[in-house]
Amino acid sequence: MFNWVKNLNSATEYTAKSFRNIMNKTVATGFAAAALTFAGGVSALANDDKLMTVYYVYMDDQYIGTVSDKEIIENMVDTKIKELEGSYKGLQLSLGSELSFIPEQVFESNSEVNNSEAVNEIKDDIEIQAEAAALVIGGTTVAYVENSEQAKAALTKMKASYVPEKELKDLEERKASASTPLPQLKENETRILDVRFNENVSVSQTKVKPDMIISAEEAAKLLQKGTLEEKKYLVKAGDALSSIASAHNLDMKQLIELNNGLKGDSVLKVGQELNVTVPKPYVKVIVEKEVFKKEKISFEKEVIEDSSLPKGDTKVKQEGKNGIRAATYLISEENGQTIKKEVSEEKVLEEPVKHIVIKGTKVIPSRGEGSFAYPAVGGYISSKVGYRWGKMHKGIDIARPSNRTIKAADNGVIVSAGWDGGYGNKIVIDHKNGFRTVYAHLDSISVSAGQTVSKGSKIGVMGTTGDSTGVHLHFELYKNGKMQDPLKYISK
Repeated sequence: MFNWVKNLNSATEYTAKSFRNIMNKTVATGFAAAALTFAGGVSALANDDKLMTVYYVYMDDQYIGTVSDKEIIENMVDTKIKELEGSYKGLQLSLGSELSFIPEQVFESNSEVNNSEAVNEIKDDIEIQAEAAALVIGGTTVAYVENSEQAKAALTKMKASYVPEKELKDLEERKASASTPLPQLKENETRILDVRFNENVSVSQTKVKPDMIISAEEAAKLLQKGTLEEKKYLVKAGDALSSIASAHNLDMKQLIELNNGLKGDSVLKVGQELNVTVPKPYVKVIVEKEVFKKEKISFEKEVIEDSSLPKGDTKVKQEGKNGIRAATYLISEENGQTIKKEVSEEKVLEEPVKHIVIKGTKVIPSRGEGSFAYPAVGGYISSKVGYRWGKMHKGIDIARPSNRTIKAADNGVIVSAGWDGGYGNKIVIDHKNGFRTVYAHLDSISVSAGQTVSKGSKIGVMGTTGDSTGVHLHFELYKNGKMQDPLKYISK
């Protein structure tokens, strides 16, 4: 009946950037339409009722309620934004949803205005968002920062974990003047050629909840480690590295690498904190660089056999000398680990000189070869060279052999063969090359002084004569009259 007083021609949308202008235009439009309507039929209105303008409030096209004044909603939204601005300083906040107001003139008696209900409804559903820059890795958003400058700062910080910021700046300057030729590198000098990510990294503008925005430092850490919070473990009584690693799906090597100063044999302390989070970076930093070095070229060795020279003797025909080369390496690193290294350019500055040795092959039965055979048949070393019972034990003891045969350790001439006090039955062999060997506590002797013996030939039987606590061979070795540790010379 009263459709002629309705005005549905004016509607506005509310946004954070133009809220007040739009609201004012809506009010003006509503009243203008109402004025035109009344001009044609004011006499038809009842004398006892009045017209009023109400506003139907919609959030993202969903009806919320009816209010008598748009400023009620406007003030509530402004208050909410101001409250959040105190907690999120520096962020540009705005309403995350679209508010629409449709004005209508109705009789006061027919009005369904409920300001408090509409305000409460919006309070429950309202969402405030902030302008942000999204860091997108391989098409997936992984972090939000305040703006594009902070996004750039986060990416720079991540790169700076592997390349000093000064070198990054120098690299950008060189790229800006790419036509300028690069100078020759000096010795041991390194030059960064490129720093990039192994995935496509982009930055896009968006709006998100303010609590989703993190700092540039946090974003760099997140990109590099895959998490902002590293999981820690407190050592308990009875814990071992192996059990801790297994409980967190790690191997021992990973656990040790995650904790500086930790070793495989480290003693754990109750309450000690261990990092058990393996980094899983969203993106890796690839560094390309070149290094110039002067390096030695190792000389080759050559041995020439000479049948006129006794076996075991050697002489240097030509002294070896290392050469020198200048080499430029191209190196690729991924998160600090070298993944590729190749020589891009090299120049020999000094050729190496081969080291030539003449080696004798002439066998002289009375002369040792310089290498020593094990003087017994099996058995084990029951005592070594060193102080024992308050005095020096000058050789090694061999006990429990497979059989008791004693053998010459090398070719030589028997110097003496007979009784010698605490040594019991003893044999001394001169190998005619500066070495002498001694065999003691023999049960019986099979050679005599002046006799030539060959390596491995039988010279006696193991026994327990002299100062001996059991059947064994006491074996000594001397070089140019000085006692040696036989274990450094004999091969079993």
